[in-house]
Amino acid sequence: MTRNVAIFLFDEVEVLDFAGPYEVFSVTGLRTFTEKPFHVYTVAEKSPVVARNGLTVIPDYLLDTCPTPDLILIPGGGGFSPEGVAFGSRREMDNDVVLEWVKKHAAHVELVLSVCTGALILGNAGLLEGLKATTHFKALEALRAISPAIEVLEGVRYVDNGHVILSAGVSAGIDMSYYVVSKLLGKEVADEAARYAQYDYWQ
Repeated sequence: MTRNVAIFLFDEVEVLDFAGPYEVFSVTGLRTFTEKPFHVYTVAEKSPVVARNGLTVIPDYLLDTCPTPDLILIPGGGGFSPEGVAFGSRREMDNDVVLEWVKKHAAHVELVLSVCTGALILGNAGLLEGLKATTHFKALEALRAISPAIEVLEGVRYVDNGHVILSAGVSAGIDMSYYVVSKLLGKEVADEAARYAQYDYWQ
């Protein structure tokens, strides 16, 4: 079975937030399975996307043209300009088009994943009510402010609620991705993928 993994992109997305998980899921099982376990693709509201530090990315699909996903991953990245204008995930968390896309697919996918301040988008979409959650250490209070029904955890790399799995900031998304591989395909497969990447921090 090949699972479709849709990674949402937006202007000012943090590069490692999406590129780390993209790499993990893309290379998993290449030397173990005859069929790739994951078909990974990027999705955005527009094209191109200009990520943090000026990296230009052409998404594979737009929101209304992407294949039906089995997993969706919402990365983070962003903040506020000196003038107080929101950008990146801080803007997208109030983007009704994005929130509706997330809610639509979250109702049907096997797993909903977030990295860093992608948690703010999930929170504003109403997907974290009654759940444990984490995000970048500088955005913990912003996540708490979304709803008192979200149990915000500090000092963890990722948290698994079953259907919804969230990671802390930036590089923690790589740890979460290996954890998801382990959850879906077994620890031996995750270990093999981590060895290929020489990622020595995965346990």
